[in-house]
Amino acid sequence: MAKNNKIVVPEAKDAMNQFKMEAANEVGVNLKQGYNGDLTSKQAGSVGGQMVKKMIESYENGLKK
Repeated sequence: MAKNNKIVVPEAKDAMNQFKMEAANEVGVNLKQGYNGDLTSKQAGSVGGQMVKKMIESYENGLKK
């Protein structure tokens, strides 16, 4: 299976990494800089889910303005 998780806007890479670290912290998952292949599926899913939740909240808040 090909890995296809490239960032569309390369300048956003640092911000996305920070966003991922914040989401992980909020759900109690300890991420390291770099490789995190030792995470369980549940841990990785909770980080991704938290990121999506925060993106949806941000979008909804933008609609209220």
